[in-house]
Amino acid sequence: MKLADKKCSDGGSLPPLKALRARQLLKELGHSWRINGKGHLERLYIFQDFSEAQAFANKVGMVAEAEGHHPDLYVAWGKCKLEIWSHKIKGLTESDFILAAKAEQKFKPFHRSA
Repeated sequence: MKLADKKCSDGGSLPPLKALRARQLLKELGHSWRINGKGHLERLYIFQDFSEAQAFANKVGMVAEAEGHHPDLYVAWGKCKLEIWSHKIKGLTESDFILAAKAEQKFKPFHRSA
């Protein structure tokens, strides 16, 4: 089953993922996701303008609310950064990768004409 097809669970009672499992899930997630220096999942999305970035953040926010798993969203002109981790355990769980995969489904890249 694909990550995006799964449901986020309450990771508060689970231990953080081991590094090997986190790397496997990161590879499955693909795209431009990385694990930052704080041990959080992170990706920067680029848009044509502020309103596209804000619209994307709103879509991700709706998914996060439905899943009961909330990322940190940073919106600026032409970009939106997602930072995801399980706050209760101060680490990564599979739910973090599931939410990232669901965010990927909401991203519609733009194409600049030459």
